[in-house]
Amino acid sequence: MARTASLSGFPEWLPQERLVELHVLDTLRKTFELHGFSSIETRAVETVGQLLRKGEIDKEVYGLSRLQDDEGEAAKSDKADPNALALHFDLTVPFARYVVENAGYLAFPFRRYQIQKVWRGERPQEGRAREFTQADIDVVGDGELPFRYDVEIALVIAEALSALPIPDFRLRINNRKLAEGFYRGIGLTDTAGVLRSIDKLEKIGAAKVAGLLKSELGATDEQAGLALQLASIRTEDTSFVQQVRALGVTDDLLEEGLNELEQVIQAAVQRAPGKVVADLSIARGLDYYTGTVVETVLVGHEQLGSICSGGRYDALASKGNRKFPGVGLSIGVTRLVSRILSQELAMASRSVPTAVLVALNTDDSWSAAQDIAAQLRARGIATEVAAKAEKFGKQIKFADRRGIPFVWFTDDDGKHQVKDIRTGEQVDADPAVWMPSEEDLSVRVTTA
Repeated sequence: MARTASLSGFPEWLPQERLVELHVLDTLRKTFELHGFSSIETRAVETVGQLLRKGEIDKEVYGLSRLQDDEGEAAKSDKADPNALALHFDLTVPFARYVVENAGYLAFPFRRYQIQKVWRGERPQEGRAREFTQADIDVVGDGELPFRYDVEIALVIAEALSALPIPDFRLRINNRKLAEGFYRGIGLTDTAGVLRSIDKLEKIGAAKVAGLLKSELGATDEQAGLALQLASIRTEDTSFVQQVRALGVTDDLLEEGLNELEQVIQAAVQRAPGKVVADLSIARGLDYYTGTVVETVLVGHEQLGSICSGGRYDALASKGNRKFPGVGLSIGVTRLVSRILSQELAMASRSVPTAVLVALNTDDSWSAAQDIAAQLRARGIATEVAAKAEKFGKQIKFADRRGIPFVWFTDDDGKHQVKDIRTGEQVDADPAVWMPSEEDLSVRVTTA
């Protein structure tokens, strides 16, 4: 089980836990690259103006300043200064800046993945940390971006998550055009306000959301009821289209959103059956989403919150009259790994990458032992050499304590043997040809 971090909200993994995290990261990288996404990394800091220009989350942003200024006085941070520096709270806003600054060097549509730490000043709890790793994929166009990429992004994420040692999951997908068109069609003009209220549905319940719609947005009982009826629609196929139309609301934007969401769900039914659901309660809190919106939950672990979210943004990045629309999803790697570890859903086969410890007969045999280790490493076998020529029993115990499965012995006549300390089996071996089994060659992460 994962330890409690000594500094709340800043998790640190033990070596065996870190191997599980590395497995998750490697699996995501492989999947993203199989689909043609290129890796980038952006700086950890952005200007406050850049970070806060879309959405109001200033309470969660960590400002950055030196403890002393040039005159040796305590530095004062001015959060109102748009040029002040702050740590990025997600990877989408920095990516938008990156696209604008490097547009002349990128080939569009640009497909990128990015795996980095982010920082967010939230109240720490399970699934929510102040420093955590995200894994994002996005496709960005120059001027326009075909809707087909919305479909593709959802399918790539479904494939990536399916390859991880996690419980079953569901991508819950909605479309903001559908929602905004519906609200407009029933006479609620502050569609952004309605979306913010609906986004609180799972936290505060339908009755309190209805109260917000009426008290803060001036909705009538009928309007609030229709908004909640829309949010209650969930289907695993395209039947949501008929359910929405049965509510009797008409609007051009609503029809556009219905058509787009239908395309995503239709493709998912065919290529990722059982993994995607049309959920018309999904709103997403950030203001920059303009079409498809996604949240993802682990089945049976819904209280953990969304482990993957994102959507379509048509106006996040721009340069003069040049627009860079995009669509992307972000996986909360730390949130996933913390649940994997706390619930013991998967574990590493050993705590170190080392497969073999080369034992020492005498301290003078250290150089010869290094030669043996070099031969093994040249063939991809992770190998350590004992530091001291202690009794063989102590060297074996050292390997066992470290989680190393094999110990290599060389007698005074130059004869080699390797011992599997788990079974006690000891056999003759040649460092030029001996190989452990494929299962022991490298660390494996297995599901419980």
